[in-house]
Amino acid sequence: MEVDEMREEYDFSGSKPNPYAKKLKKQVTIRIDEASIDYFKQQAAEVGVPYQSLINLYLADCAEKHRELRLVWD
Repeated sequence: MEVDEMREEYDFSGSKPNPYAKKLKKQVTIRIDEASIDYFKQQAAEVGVPYQSLINLYLADCAEKHRELRLVWD
């Protein structure tokens, strides 16, 4: 198998935007209580996915369905 050498310049004038760019993730720092983390870790272990992915899926579902938080203060 023959490998082409790198060119000095490439022409990207006919390129298209990445259709998956909106689905890229952004790293953030968030404080979550230990009980919530433990809950998601347990759920994640049961279904076989990383707990951070499970939290992301849950939050994405809430955003997609426009769920509204109902807080009740005692």
